[in-house]
Amino acid sequence: MTLAQLYPVLLIGCATVLVSIAAIRATHRIGLPALLVFLGMGMVMGEDGLGIPFDDFELAQVLGTFALALILIEGGLSTRWKAISAQLAPASLLATAGVGISVAVVACGAHYLLGFSWQTSLILGAVVASTDAAAVFSELRGAGLPKRLSGTLEAESGFNDAPAVILVLAFSSTAGIPSAVALVGTLLWQLAAGTAIGLAVGFGGAWLLRRLALPVSGLYPLAVFSLGMAAFAAAGALNASGFISAYLAALILGNSHLPHRAATQSFATGLGWVAQLGMFVMLGLLASPASLLDAVVPGMILGAVLTLVARPVSVVACLLPFRFSIREQTLVAWAGLRGAVPIVLATIPQAERLPGGQALWNIVFILVVAFTLLQGPTLPWVAKRLGLSDPAAVQEVDIETAPLDAVDGEVLTIAIPKKSALAGLRVFELRLPKGSVIAGIVRGDELFVPEHTDRLRSGDQLIVVTTPRLREATEQRLTALARAGRLARWLGESGRG
Repeated sequence: MTLAQLYPVLLIGCATVLVSIAAIRATHRIGLPALLVFLGMGMVMGEDGLGIPFDDFELAQVLGTFALALILIEGGLSTRWKAISAQLAPASLLATAGVGISVAVVACGAHYLLGFSWQTSLILGAVVASTDAAAVFSELRGAGLPKRLSGTLEAESGFNDAPAVILVLAFSSTAGIPSAVALVGTLLWQLAAGTAIGLAVGFGGAWLLRRLALPVSGLYPLAVFSLGMAAFAAAGALNASGFISAYLAALILGNSHLPHRAATQSFATGLGWVAQLGMFVMLGLLASPASLLDAVVPGMILGAVLTLVARPVSVVACLLPFRFSIREQTLVAWAGLRGAVPIVLATIPQAERLPGGQALWNIVFILVVAFTLLQGPTLPWVAKRLGLSDPAAVQEVDIETAPLDAVDGEVLTIAIPKKSALAGLRVFELRLPKGSVIAGIVRGDELFVPEHTDRLRSGDQLIVVTTPRLREATEQRLTALARAGRLARWLGESGRG
């Protein structure tokens, strides 16, 4: 591609991003999920719309997998350990046994109701078995669900992509359906190895970043995301689950109290949105409205089997040992949101050139769009009707490290040398600009918050919190005091020269 060809592509890409963002702002008010906005943008730009051709399912699989890894990393970084730690057991059971039950029920529905072969039926079951991390993270946070339910659903969505991917790849093999022993062995190896790699990269990366003093704060988000992608790539290179490895590494890094966490979180949120936007638009480009018409009926039938039978059965079977009430089980079943993950996984049979791959993809596309539109906007209403809406759940104080990033604050450190006129002044005599405060004084090995009447000493290190707008005036005032002491203003000292 030449530069002359690149500029129109960049222009179209940037225009798509801006229009999508504007559309999200408008549709968010009426409760439409972002997934539908991005998919719609892709379909408008496709061959049946503006005429942009794209039908490379192999490329879509690669790019979609990469985007899913980024979304899982963002989800891991933004998930608080205390929110999910107590729910790891039920979430893990839903992410493994629950996926297996959903696959079996949906496969039976596809085979007996729609007449698909067992291989195609199992592929369909595996493709739609996992909940979507991007959909769950975006829809649940701020929905006011009790911690027990939101923690279970978030952890499940982070864990269950891996088993689904393994099953889809196994069932899509041109050699046919693998034996039960081979399938279980593959699952155990990929999940165990992916977990081990994710834990190793997460703890090792956190240990390293605590001991590195990077010169620019913006390097920390890059380092954290690079560690997450390193876990994903390392697991993939060893034929392990990259998804679970990336999510666990990011979960550990996000809860390790690393420097500049606020900046890292902001970077992760932005990159996660970019990944979602790019992936959904790309998947929308693959869709042809004309060919989707034949998939409406089977897509709605399988969606009903998944939502009304497979998901509730798997939830009841997995949560019964943990004493979830009927109302809680009902909400967890309804909150099993699907999104981009099934559509991306449905590209695998197409990339493998399996017969009927296009029809399978169309069915999954219709299923995801229809039931995302049904479940996402109604989730808060269902929670309220079940008496499980908890507005206090979204008001919990979130304590972060380096919180000044969130308020655009700055920290100044001032060492008081010998013979400085600052030595001997009382704190109230500094009279810093309103909005700048002395947050602490380091004296020897001691850090303390000073009283107004405390005197400064030579060798002290002042910690002053200010804002970019007041920084220059604060520096000038301290410089003037260091030169002329408390009489700086009377002597005409401004600290500028």
